[in-house]
Amino acid sequence: MDISVIGGGKWGQALHFAFSQNHTSIITSRTKKDIPNFVTLQKALSNRYLVVALPAQIVGEWLKNNFKYNNQKVMVAAKGIEESSGRFLNEIFSDFVPSENLAYLSGPSFAAEVVKALPTALVVSSKNRDTAREFCAFFPNFIKSYADDDIVGAEISGAYKNVLAIASGVCDGLNLGLNARASLIARGLVEMQRFGLSFGAKEATFLGLSGAGDLFLTASSTLSRNYRVGEALAKGLKLDKILQELGEVAEGVLTSRAISKISKEKNIYTPIAREVSLIIDGKSPLDSLRDLLA
Repeated sequence: MDISVIGGGKWGQALHFAFSQNHTSIITSRTKKDIPNFVTLQKALSNRYLVVALPAQIVGEWLKNNFKYNNQKVMVAAKGIEESSGRFLNEIFSDFVPSENLAYLSGPSFAAEVVKALPTALVVSSKNRDTAREFCAFFPNFIKSYADDDIVGAEISGAYKNVLAIASGVCDGLNLGLNARASLIARGLVEMQRFGLSFGAKEATFLGLSGAGDLFLTASSTLSRNYRVGEALAKGLKLDKILQELGEVAEGVLTSRAISKISKEKNIYTPIAREVSLIIDGKSPLDSLRDLLA
Protein backbone atom coordinates (compact mmCIF):
# COMPACT_ATOMS: atom_id res chain seq x y z
CA MET A 1 0.00 0.00 0.00
CA ASP A 2 1.00 3.63 -0.43
CA ILE A 3 1.25 6.14 2.42
CA SER A 4 2.27 9.81 2.66
CA VAL A 5 4.11 11.51 5.51
CA ILE A 6 3.43 15.24 5.88
CA GLY A 7 6.37 16.83 7.73
CA GLY A 8 10.09 16.40 7.10
CA GLY A 9 11.41 16.82 10.64
CA LYS A 10 13.24 14.03 12.44
CA TRP A 11 10.03 12.29 13.51
CA GLY A 12 8.49 12.56 10.06
CA GLN A 13 11.64 11.16 8.48
CA ALA A 14 11.76 8.33 11.02
CA LEU A 15 8.17 7.33 10.23
CA HIS A 16 8.90 7.58 6.50
CA PHE A 17 11.85 5.21 7.01
CA ALA A 18 9.71 2.77 8.99
CA PHE A 19 6.84 2.70 6.49
CA SER A 20 9.28 2.30 3.59
CA GLN A 21 10.40 -1.10 4.85
CA ASN A 22 7.34 -2.92 3.50
CA HIS A 23 5.31 -0.29 1.64
CA THR A 24 5.67 2.67 -0.70
CA SER A 25 6.10 5.78 1.44
CA ILE A 26 6.44 9.32 0.14
CA ILE A 27 7.23 12.40 2.21
CA THR A 28 6.89 16.17 1.92
CA SER A 29 7.67 19.27 4.01
CA ARG A 30 7.53 23.04 3.79
CA THR A 31 11.05 23.19 2.35
CA LYS A 32 12.66 20.82 -0.16
CA LYS A 33 14.82 18.21 1.53
CA ASP A 34 17.22 15.56 0.28
CA ILE A 35 15.09 12.61 1.37
CA PRO A 36 14.30 9.50 -0.72
CA ASN A 37 10.83 9.72 -2.30
CA PHE A 38 10.43 13.41 -1.43
CA VAL A 39 7.44 14.84 -3.32
CA THR A 40 5.34 17.97 -3.57
CA LEU A 41 2.57 18.58 -1.07
CA GLN A 42 -0.03 18.14 -3.81
CA LYS A 43 1.35 14.71 -4.67
CA ALA A 44 1.50 13.67 -1.01
CA LEU A 45 -2.11 14.72 -0.38
CA SER A 46 -3.31 12.58 -3.28
CA ASN A 47 -2.69 9.36 -1.33
CA ARG A 48 -5.54 7.74 0.60
CA TYR A 49 -3.40 7.22 3.74
CA LEU A 50 -1.78 10.31 5.27
CA VAL A 51 0.39 10.71 8.36
CA VAL A 52 0.66 14.26 9.70
CA ALA A 53 3.93 14.79 11.59
CA LEU A 54 3.86 18.58 11.86
CA PRO A 55 4.43 20.61 15.06
CA ALA A 56 1.21 20.72 17.07
CA GLN A 57 1.13 24.53 17.21
CA ILE A 58 0.94 24.94 13.41
CA VAL A 59 -1.41 22.07 12.58
CA GLY A 60 -4.62 24.13 12.71
CA GLU A 61 -3.30 26.81 10.38
CA TRP A 62 -1.79 24.23 8.04
CA LEU A 63 -5.07 22.36 7.72
CA LYS A 64 -6.97 25.57 7.01
CA ASN A 65 -4.52 26.67 4.31
CA ASN A 66 -3.54 23.38 2.66
CA PHE A 67 -5.90 20.50 3.34
CA LYS A 68 -8.95 19.47 1.35
CA TYR A 69 -10.78 16.34 2.46
CA ASN A 70 -11.13 13.72 -0.26
CA ASN A 71 -11.99 10.60 1.73
CA GLN A 72 -8.44 10.25 3.02
CA LYS A 73 -7.57 8.39 6.20
CA VAL A 74 -5.34 10.48 8.46
CA MET A 75 -3.06 9.42 11.30
CA VAL A 76 -1.92 12.28 13.54
CA ALA A 77 1.69 11.86 14.67
CA ALA A 78 1.97 15.26 16.38
CA LYS A 79 1.84 15.59 20.19
CA GLY A 80 0.67 18.74 21.92
CA ILE A 81 -2.20 21.06 22.81
CA GLU A 82 -2.77 24.27 20.83
CA GLU A 83 -1.60 27.04 23.15
CA SER A 84 -3.61 29.85 21.55
CA SER A 85 -6.99 28.10 21.89
CA GLY A 86 -6.44 25.24 24.38
CA ARG A 87 -7.85 22.81 21.80
CA PHE A 88 -6.72 19.19 21.61
CA LEU A 89 -5.53 17.96 18.23
CA ASN A 90 -8.56 15.67 17.85
CA GLU A 91 -10.77 18.76 18.16
CA ILE A 92 -8.75 20.55 15.49
CA PHE A 93 -8.70 17.66 13.03
CA SER A 94 -12.38 16.84 13.48
CA ASP A 95 -13.20 20.12 11.72
CA PHE A 96 -11.59 18.71 8.57
CA VAL A 97 -11.81 14.90 8.67
CA PRO A 98 -14.64 12.60 9.86
CA SER A 99 -13.77 10.90 13.15
CA GLU A 100 -14.04 7.41 11.63
CA ASN A 101 -11.18 8.30 9.26
CA LEU A 102 -8.90 9.72 11.97
CA ALA A 103 -6.26 7.94 14.04
CA TYR A 104 -3.64 9.10 16.56
CA LEU A 105 -0.16 7.68 17.11
CA SER A 106 1.35 7.43 20.60
CA GLY A 107 3.91 5.49 22.61
CA PRO A 108 7.68 5.49 23.33
CA SER A 109 9.46 6.38 20.12
CA PHE A 110 12.66 8.39 19.79
CA ALA A 111 13.21 9.13 16.10
CA ALA A 112 16.94 8.43 16.43
CA GLU A 113 16.23 4.83 17.42
CA VAL A 114 13.46 4.23 14.87
CA VAL A 115 15.82 5.09 12.00
CA LYS A 116 18.22 2.45 13.35
CA ALA A 117 15.39 -0.12 13.22
CA LEU A 118 15.59 -0.66 16.98
CA PRO A 119 12.50 -2.31 18.49
CA THR A 120 9.63 -0.47 20.16
CA ALA A 121 5.86 -0.71 20.54
CA LEU A 122 3.32 1.95 19.62
CA VAL A 123 -0.43 2.54 19.87
CA VAL A 124 -2.75 3.67 17.08
CA SER A 125 -5.97 5.06 18.55
CA SER A 126 -9.17 5.68 16.62
CA LYS A 127 -12.91 5.67 17.20
CA ASN A 128 -12.97 3.32 14.22
CA ARG A 129 -10.98 0.17 15.08
CA ASP A 130 -10.73 -0.72 11.39
CA THR A 131 -8.99 2.58 10.68
CA ALA A 132 -6.56 1.95 13.54
CA ARG A 133 -5.80 -1.55 12.25
CA GLU A 134 -5.23 -0.26 8.71
CA PHE A 135 -2.53 2.11 9.95
CA CYS A 136 -1.07 -0.60 12.19
CA ALA A 137 -0.47 -2.67 9.07
CA PHE A 138 2.02 -0.10 7.73
CA PHE A 139 4.53 -0.60 10.55
CA PRO A 140 7.55 -2.88 10.02
CA ASN A 141 8.35 -5.90 12.14
CA PHE A 142 10.63 -3.98 14.54
CA ILE A 143 7.63 -1.87 15.67
CA LYS A 144 4.84 -3.74 17.41
CA SER A 145 1.62 -1.78 17.00
CA TYR A 146 -1.62 -1.98 18.98
CA ALA A 147 -5.05 -0.70 17.93
CA ASP A 148 -7.02 1.17 20.60
CA ASP A 149 -10.00 3.50 20.86
CA ASP A 150 -9.03 5.91 23.67
CA ILE A 151 -8.15 8.92 21.55
CA VAL A 152 -8.35 11.43 24.41
CA GLY A 153 -6.14 9.38 26.72
CA ALA A 154 -3.50 8.81 24.06
CA GLU A 155 -3.47 12.45 23.02
CA ILE A 156 -3.28 13.86 26.55
CA SER A 157 -0.52 11.40 27.42
CA GLY A 158 1.49 12.41 24.36
CA ALA A 159 1.12 16.10 25.12
CA TYR A 160 1.55 15.97 28.90
CA LYS A 161 4.67 13.80 28.92
CA ASN A 162 6.58 16.57 27.11
CA VAL A 163 5.77 18.98 29.94
CA LEU A 164 6.88 16.44 32.54
CA ALA A 165 10.07 15.84 30.55
CA ILE A 166 10.93 19.53 30.96
CA ALA A 167 10.37 19.18 34.71
CA SER A 168 12.59 16.10 34.77
CA GLY A 169 15.32 17.96 32.90
CA VAL A 170 15.10 20.77 35.44
CA CYS A 171 15.41 18.21 38.24
CA ASP A 172 18.58 16.73 36.75
CA GLY A 173 19.94 20.15 35.80
CA LEU A 174 19.72 21.11 39.48
CA ASN A 175 21.54 17.85 40.42
CA LEU A 176 18.75 16.80 42.76
CA GLY A 177 19.48 13.09 42.33
CA LEU A 178 17.78 9.95 41.04
CA ASN A 179 15.39 9.71 43.98
CA ALA A 180 14.02 13.14 43.18
CA ARG A 181 13.63 12.37 39.49
CA ALA A 182 11.82 9.09 40.17
CA SER A 183 9.50 10.85 42.60
CA LEU A 184 8.82 13.62 40.09
CA ILE A 185 8.02 11.18 37.27
CA ALA A 186 5.75 9.08 39.50
CA ARG A 187 3.82 12.12 40.71
CA GLY A 188 3.76 13.43 37.15
CA LEU A 189 2.06 10.24 36.01
CA VAL A 190 -0.62 10.71 38.67
CA GLU A 191 -1.06 14.34 37.61
CA MET A 192 -1.29 13.43 33.92
CA GLN A 193 -3.89 10.78 34.72
CA ARG A 194 -5.93 13.20 36.86
CA PHE A 195 -5.98 15.69 33.99
CA GLY A 196 -6.95 13.04 31.44
CA LEU A 197 -9.71 11.47 33.51
CA SER A 198 -11.41 14.86 33.77
CA PHE A 199 -11.82 14.74 29.96
CA GLY A 200 -13.17 11.20 29.88
CA ALA A 201 -9.95 9.30 29.14
CA LYS A 202 -9.59 5.70 30.27
CA GLU A 203 -7.50 5.07 33.38
CA ALA A 204 -5.70 2.09 31.81
CA THR A 205 -4.30 4.27 29.00
CA PHE A 206 -2.04 6.12 31.43
CA LEU A 207 -0.47 2.88 32.64
CA GLY A 208 0.24 1.63 29.13
CA LEU A 209 2.51 2.52 26.23
CA SER A 210 0.84 5.88 25.53
CA GLY A 211 1.14 7.04 29.15
CA ALA A 212 3.78 5.48 31.37
CA GLY A 213 5.76 4.07 28.44
CA ASP A 214 6.24 7.36 26.64
CA LEU A 215 6.66 9.30 29.90
CA PHE A 216 9.41 7.05 31.26
CA LEU A 217 11.29 7.37 27.97
CA THR A 218 10.94 11.11 27.42
CA ALA A 219 11.59 12.14 31.02
CA SER A 220 14.82 10.23 31.44
CA SER A 221 17.01 10.81 28.39
CA THR A 222 18.97 13.59 26.73
CA LEU A 223 17.61 12.29 23.42
CA SER A 224 14.43 14.12 24.48
CA ARG A 225 14.47 17.74 23.32
CA ASN A 226 12.01 18.68 26.09
CA TYR A 227 14.27 17.12 28.72
CA ARG A 228 17.21 19.13 27.30
CA VAL A 229 15.15 22.33 27.52
CA GLY A 230 14.51 21.72 31.22
CA GLU A 231 18.13 20.85 31.91
CA ALA A 232 19.30 24.07 30.26
CA LEU A 233 16.71 26.19 32.10
CA ALA A 234 17.99 24.79 35.40
CA LYS A 235 21.48 25.93 34.47
CA GLY A 236 20.27 29.50 34.01
CA LEU A 237 20.13 29.73 30.22
CA LYS A 238 17.43 31.89 28.64
CA LEU A 239 14.59 30.14 26.84
CA ASP A 240 15.10 31.96 23.54
CA LYS A 241 18.75 30.92 23.42
CA ILE A 242 17.90 27.34 24.39
CA LEU A 243 15.33 26.98 21.62
CA GLN A 244 17.63 28.61 19.09
CA GLU A 245 20.45 26.20 19.87
CA LEU A 246 18.04 23.25 19.99
CA GLY A 247 17.06 23.86 16.37
CA GLU A 248 13.93 21.75 16.80
CA VAL A 249 10.45 22.22 18.22
CA ALA A 250 10.08 21.40 21.94
CA GLU A 251 6.32 20.88 22.18
CA GLY A 252 6.28 20.92 25.98
CA VAL A 253 7.07 24.65 26.14
CA LEU A 254 3.76 25.94 24.78
CA THR A 255 1.81 22.87 25.90
CA SER A 256 2.72 23.67 29.53
CA ARG A 257 0.99 27.01 29.16
CA ALA A 258 -2.06 25.41 27.53
CA ILE A 259 -2.39 22.82 30.31
CA SER A 260 -1.99 25.45 33.03
CA LYS A 261 -4.66 27.63 31.45
CA ILE A 262 -7.09 24.71 31.00
CA SER A 263 -6.44 23.47 34.54
CA LYS A 264 -7.16 26.88 36.00
CA GLU A 265 -10.40 27.21 34.04
CA LYS A 266 -11.59 23.71 34.99
CA ASN A 267 -10.14 23.66 38.50
CA ILE A 268 -7.88 20.64 37.89
CA TYR A 269 -4.94 20.22 40.28
CA THR A 270 -1.78 20.13 38.10
CA PRO A 271 1.08 21.55 40.22
CA ILE A 272 3.98 20.23 38.12
CA ALA A 273 2.59 21.54 34.84
CA ARG A 274 1.88 24.87 36.55
CA GLU A 275 5.45 25.20 37.79
CA VAL A 276 6.87 24.26 34.38
CA SER A 277 4.74 26.98 32.82
CA LEU A 278 6.00 29.49 35.38
CA ILE A 279 9.63 28.48 34.79
CA ILE A 280 9.07 28.91 31.04
CA ASP A 281 7.84 32.42 31.81
CA GLY A 282 10.89 33.25 33.94
CA LYS A 283 10.38 31.87 37.45
CA SER A 284 13.49 30.55 39.19
CA PRO A 285 13.68 26.72 39.01
CA LEU A 286 14.82 26.68 42.66
CA ASP A 287 11.78 28.69 43.70
CA SER A 288 9.59 26.25 41.80
CA LEU A 289 11.26 23.35 43.59
CA ARG A 290 10.57 24.91 46.98
CA ASP A 291 6.93 25.54 46.05
CA LEU A 292 6.46 21.95 44.85
CA LEU A 293 8.00 20.51 48.02
CA ALA A 294 5.76 22.73 50.11
